[in-house]
Amino acid sequence: MALETPVCDFGQAAIDFALPGTDNKIWTLEDCRGENGLLIMFICNHCPYVKAIMDRLIRDTNELKQLGINSVAISANDVADYPEDSFDNMKTVAEQNGFSFPYLYDESQEVAQAYGAVCTPDFFGYNKDLKLQYRGRLDASRKEAAPADVRRDLFEAMKQVAQTGHGPEQQIPSMGCSIKWRAA
Repeated sequence: MALETPVCDFGQAAIDFALPGTDNKIWTLEDCRGENGLLIMFICNHCPYVKAIMDRLIRDTNELKQLGINSVAISANDVADYPEDSFDNMKTVAEQNGFSFPYLYDESQEVAQAYGAVCTPDFFGYNKDLKLQYRGRLDASRKEAAPADVRRDLFEAMKQVAQTGHGPEQQIPSMGCSIKWRAA
């Protein structure tokens, strides 16, 4: 089921976590933060919305790193129902795509729930004080990549955050597959 992210709750504090990465290291919020901010991305391996933007996601996170914005990706899907999203497959996806950011596994789904993540991809852009400034889309891509010359919404917003500490007032929600929660 395709969902849209809610409106940005400006100033909401980032929530700490300690999650295993595909590099076999345990990563915390502090480990991930950059000098000018942090982009937290809830993604997964199987989602067509994520697959459609993978090359753009890698391009934008690499360029944001040059601006002092680090990135981290978290997968929280129920792997019992979605085995393509398993930790071993996450390692393969990270390696095949040359991730320059940590790719973390939220097996308990507690981190995704704490953040209020609803879909993949779901982007949370924080300033240097780890206060939320962006909760929008990467660009106009959906299940297929948008034209190459499309506005880079996330990149432009996070560039503004790096420069001013504040995200744009107008943000277009991200859209993607629902997070695959485990049955209660």
